[in-house]
Amino acid sequence: MDDAELATRLVTEAGALAAAMRRGGLGAETKTNVSDIVTAADRAAEAQVVEILRRVRPDDSIVGEEGADHAGTSARTWVIDPIDGTYNFHRGLDWWCSAVALVDGERLVLSAVHHPTSGTTFLGGPGLPSTRDGVRLPALTDRPLSESCATTYLHPPFYDGEVGAAFVRAVTGVATLRMMGSGTMDAMALAQGHSDVIFQHSVPDWDRLPGAAIIRGVGGESRVVSAAGVEWHVAGVPTAVAEVCSALLGE
Repeated sequence: MDDAELATRLVTEAGALAAAMRRGGLGAETKTNVSDIVTAADRAAEAQVVEILRRVRPDDSIVGEEGADHAGTSARTWVIDPIDGTYNFHRGLDWWCSAVALVDGERLVLSAVHHPTSGTTFLGGPGLPSTRDGVRLPALTDRPLSESCATTYLHPPFYDGEVGAAFVRAVTGVATLRMMGSGTMDAMALAQGHSDVIFQHSVPDWDRLPGAAIIRGVGGESRVVSAAGVEWHVAGVPTAVAEVCSALLGE
């Protein structure tokens, strides 16, 4: 089984497990705030992914949102997010997914994302044209920020201060704005041409890399920029990405 096949298996099986557990009813625990939660499905799906990886890729490292941290002997690392959009998942909304990304040293290799509600699976990377259920996605159409649909999220405590000011500078230039609660699913919408740019600060690798790989596989860009004392992930069509980065920096 090659890496692309393995990544696809990991996310489809993790998503199926999570969806089945949700149908049976789930409680949730708060992590850092009322919207940052974890469920038994998050932990069970991550454990399943880890078990498979330890068996079929024993030399690779593993990093997961729910605490998986295995140091392998190769330069490769699997970054896993069993449920991206846990708040949506727990509240019965459909905008959530299971995602994995593979990096080799500093190089982003590929990612796979599965949306259980629709049964749709995405696969792609910088050197692997992105696909939806095996069908190649068309290249993104570049456009300026003023014509772009942006997706983002900003926790209410950050509306004030320098971070809030940087956020306002960026969103002021967009055509329209959406906040839907799953950064990776937002990236999948972008990869299909439904939106144009995504940006958010303090995004961990498991929330950033799966979407970045798929976006780069359709000709988009993904950057990390330091502004207002935090790191912002910005991805999407090249012109809009460049304009968001400049706005965040106050240029």
